[in-house]
Amino acid sequence: MNRTDRLYALVEELRAAAPRSRSARSLAERFAVSVRTVERDLSALQQAGLPIWAQPGRTGGYTIDPAATLGPMGFTADEALAVMIGLGSLTRGPFGAAAGTALRKVLAVMPDEDARRATALAARIHLLEPDEVDAAPVPPALAESLRADRVMVLQYRDKNGAVTRREVEPLGTIGKDGAWYLIAWCRLRDGVRAFRGDRMVSAELTDERPPRRALRREDLDIPFGTLRSIGDELG
Repeated sequence: MNRTDRLYALVEELRAAAPRSRSARSLAERFAVSVRTVERDLSALQQAGLPIWAQPGRTGGYTIDPAATLGPMGFTADEALAVMIGLGSLTRGPFGAAAGTALRKVLAVMPDEDARRATALAARIHLLEPDEVDAAPVPPALAESLRADRVMVLQYRDKNGAVTRREVEPLGTIGKDGAWYLIAWCRLRDGVRAFRGDRMVSAELTDERPPRRALRREDLDIPFGTLRSIGDELG
């Protein structure tokens, strides 16, 4: 469990126990971390404004107002709107289902007035996408292959209409002008290839884990634009 998920889970654990308290040791055992980590997480939640307080004594511990919830990590209105725009731009790609549920979760934990304001602002923002994107949806297996790190078997239609069977080792994905491409090592061609999602006639995951391969930018034949990793924004 990553730290963000653990912070949300800590709040829900304390709410479920309220008005009783939970000791730092029991919380540490619950989430398989050290007592020091739990205490640091609880301190961060307190600093974020959550009504969590410690009850002294041998039977004491931490408790919370059961009406309290952890909002979207203290987002400002502009930050919440940016998250909604980002998630909304993904709803017609291989990550569409996850983006849709994530968007609903963001709205669910926001104060009602903030959620209404953000939703109203988001309704004024539009994305211009090619018409053919809707006509040829991307198989969910594209995203699943990256998440599961498994070899995938494609029935793939090339630009000339020929369909071939491809065993591919997923390396990454690229979104461009509303279209999504799976970047993978193609065993048929013995090299890195880009497979457009709307040309995948079928896609099936196998149980085989591919060997570790490094994806280099020079391996990609990208004729237009600058390739940018989403991970670059997190560094």
